[in-house]
Amino acid sequence: MENTVDSLDISALPAYQKRRFVPENFDFYSAAAVVGLYETLRDRAVATGDEFESWIMDRSEMEAAFDQAGSVLYIRMTCQTDNQEIASSYTKFIEEIVPAVRPIEDQINQKYLLLRQQFVLDKKRYEVYDRALKNDVELFRKENVPLSRDVSLLSQEYQTISGAITVQFQGQELTLPQVAKFLQEPDRDLREAAWRATAERRYQEKDKLSNLFDRMLKLRHEIALNAGCRNFTEYQFRNYHRFDYTPEDCKKYHIAVEEIVVPVCEKITARRKQQMGLDRLRPWDTQVDSLNRAALKPFTQVPELIGGVQNIFTKINPDLGAQFAEMAGANLLDLASRKGKAPGGYQNTLAEIRKPFIFMNAVGVDDDVRTLLHEGGHAFHAFAAAGQALYPYRHAPMEFCEVASMSMELLANDYLDEFYNGEDRTRSCYSHLEDVIQLLAWVATVDCFQHWIYENPKHTAQEREAKWIEVYNRFGGKFLDWGGLENFQAVLWHRQLHIFEVPFYYIEYGIAQLGALQIWLNSKKDQAKAVADYRHGLSLGGSRPLPELFSAAGLKFDFSADTIGPLVKAAQTELGLS
Repeated sequence: MENTVDSLDISALPAYQKRRFVPENFDFYSAAAVVGLYETLRDRAVATGDEFESWIMDRSEMEAAFDQAGSVLYIRMTCQTDNQEIASSYTKFIEEIVPAVRPIEDQINQKYLLLRQQFVLDKKRYEVYDRALKNDVELFRKENVPLSRDVSLLSQEYQTISGAITVQFQGQELTLPQVAKFLQEPDRDLREAAWRATAERRYQEKDKLSNLFDRMLKLRHEIALNAGCRNFTEYQFRNYHRFDYTPEDCKKYHIAVEEIVVPVCEKITARRKQQMGLDRLRPWDTQVDSLNRAALKPFTQVPELIGGVQNIFTKINPDLGAQFAEMAGANLLDLASRKGKAPGGYQNTLAEIRKPFIFMNAVGVDDDVRTLLHEGGHAFHAFAAAGQALYPYRHAPMEFCEVASMSMELLANDYLDEFYNGEDRTRSCYSHLEDVIQLLAWVATVDCFQHWIYENPKHTAQEREAKWIEVYNRFGGKFLDWGGLENFQAVLWHRQLHIFEVPFYYIEYGIAQLGALQIWLNSKKDQAKAVADYRHGLSLGGSRPLPELFSAAGLKFDFSADTIGPLVKAAQTELGLS
C-alpha cells in the first residue's frame, strides 16, 4: 500500500505564529540548551500584572515547542521502529532531556502560584490552569523524575517488542494487521489457522512482556508512595487531573455495564451463533461476517481510503473536509501497514505549529475506515482548539477528546456509500454499533483489571493471569468457548498497549462513548445543530472543567446506569435486538 512518511519534516510546515521568547532554530535536543531556556524563564523578574501574563504566554510558547520536539521523535520512532538511529534519538530525549527539565518545571509551577497570589488575573480564564498547576506542585517529587524516565524507556521497549512481531503464514512473513485480515474470511479453517498462528507467535513473547510489566508495576508503585499516595490508582487519578470523578465512580460504571450492557452482548453473541449455525463460538468466529459473506473490502490502496474519508467529512461539514484535505496535502498522514512499524493507531498534535498528525496500519479492511474516522475526530479537535492561547488549554481532558473521535465514527454512518453499496453499508453500520456496545463492556474489563492490579501491587504474574480471566469472563468473555486455549486467554491483555504505556487511560473510552452516542441521537433530530454543538465543545479545548465541556457540546456528563440504560437501548433497537 502507498502512503509512507519516512521522516517528518517540521521545517516544511508553516508556523502558527512567530516566536517571541524561544529563539528561532533552538536546539530542543540539547539538554544543556533546554535547561538554560527553562531557567531563563524561571529566573525572570515579574513586577506587574501585564508582565505576569506575558510570562505565562512565554511559558506556553516554550512548552508547546518542547512538546512538539518530543512528538516529532515519537512519530519517527513509531513509523520506523527498526531504525536504530531514530530509536536512539528518542531514547536520548526520554533519558536525558525530559528528566532534566522536570525539576525546573516544578520550580516554574511554584513561581506561578506565588505570582498568582500577588497579581489579579481573570478568575474564570485561569480556573482550570490554576487547579492543574496546584495539583502538579503537590504531586511532584524530585526522586520520581528518574523513575518516570525508566517507565518511559520500558514503554519504548514494549513498542519495540510489539513492532518486531511478524507471523509466518501461508509462506509469507506478515505483520499482525496483515494476518488479522484473515479473521474476516468465510473459511473457518483458514480463520482458525490465522488466529492460532498469531496467538502462538504472541505467546512467544509472554515471559518477556510479563517481566516487563512487573518492572513497570514496581516503578509505578514506588512513584505513588513517594508522592504520598496510598497506591498508584490514587496517584494516577491526580496525575491525569481527574478532578470530576473518582475510582468509586468507575466501579459504579463496572456494575452498570455488568447489569445493562453484558446482557445485550449476550444477545449479540447468541444471534451470531445462530446465524453461523454453530453450537459454540470460538475466538476466530467473532470478526467474520455472521452470514458467511466475504469480508468487506472498502479500498485496496491508501489514497482511496484518504479520498473516501475526506468526502465523508465534507458531507458531515465542509470545514471538516477542508481540514482533512489540508492534512493530506501537508504529509501529515502515515496510514499503511508495513514491517518495522509500531502497531495500532494514534493522532498526535504538533503543539507549536498546532497541526495534527495521524498514524495507523491500514490493510484494506472495514476497521481501517473506522480508525481513520476516529483519528480524524481527534484531528478536528486539534484544529478547533488551536486558537486557545494557553498551551495546556489546546488539549482537552481525554474523556472529552474521545468524544471528538467516537462521534465521527457514528456521524459517518449515513455517508459510508463512499466505500460501500447499500447492503454493505448496512453491514458496516450494524457491525460498528455492535462494536460500540461491546466496547462499553471491554472498557469495563480493562479498567476493572487495572484497578485490581494497582490495588494489589504485590501480586504474582500467575495471580494476575487468573484475575484477568475472571474479569474477562465477568464482562462477556464467557460467551466465547476458550476450551484448550486458556494459556492464550490468560495473556490477552498483553495486546492492550494502554495497560503497559498509559495505565488507567481506558475508562475515558467508556465515558466518551456515552457522549458520542448522545451526539448520534442528537444528530437524528437535527444534524446541523448536533455538529455545530460538537464543534463548539471542541473549540473550548481544555479551558473549562469536564462537565462544562460536555454541556457545551449538548451532552450530559454522567456514566451511571441512568445514562447508560437509554443509550444502550437505542443502539439495541437500531440493531433489531429485542
